[in-house]
Amino acid sequence: MARLQDRVAIVTGASRGIGKVIARQLAIEGARVIVSTGRSFEAGEAVAAEINSNLGKAIFIPCDVTKSEEVSRLISSSLEKFDRIDILVNNAGITRDTLIVRMKDEDWDDVLGTNLKGAFNCSRAVARIMMKQRSGRIINVSSVVGLMGNPGQANYAASKAGLFGLTKSMAKEMAHRGITVNAIAPGYIETEMTQDLPEKSKEVYLNYIPMHQFGRCEDVAAVAVFLASDEA
Repeated sequence: MARLQDRVAIVTGASRGIGKVIARQLAIEGARVIVSTGRSFEAGEAVAAEINSNLGKAIFIPCDVTKSEEVSRLISSSLEKFDRIDILVNNAGITRDTLIVRMKDEDWDDVLGTNLKGAFNCSRAVARIMMKQRSGRIINVSSVVGLMGNPGQANYAASKAGLFGLTKSMAKEMAHRGITVNAIAPGYIETEMTQDLPEKSKEVYLNYIPMHQFGRCEDVAAVAVFLASDEA
């Protein structure tokens, strides 16, 4: 039997990149997946359609995670469809890269709003449901940038560092109800978000990686599947 048979998983930011591949892999492992995104609705619908065609079961529900009322609708719609929520993957994230002396208020607010507040909104919304079930998995997609920092990414690094604190606090609050909360901190992963970086920048990143190769979305998805399973 598949590791996640009949469990219900919400994946935010699932229209492309890491989120898309996590959604696919969760479905392959038997989960019923809610594909969600606040942008590119057509892409989100396409991901759900791809899963339904030959991988498993999925529905698409649009949601801007920065808005608590939309998150509430996401959760209520998921419950109406599947009657439970077992897994939440907080993957939605954006970048607004620039040096801090040039960073505008909206550059800071947009990134912190999506990357950190979005994870808070979604986690808070599912917490009572999972606590009542006395089971659940919350997985936050952070970044090594949250540990190391990165020039031109003060907003992104702060949001990803904040996810670590959020993860550890939630884990301590919810463990007694059978809920695990973990963060994944990928390094450089080949996605649509990173493919446009200058070649010189990519060479610099490669030099930091002992194996001298970039990660793939499938690598992150494998960790997410493990953390969502009973094996974790």
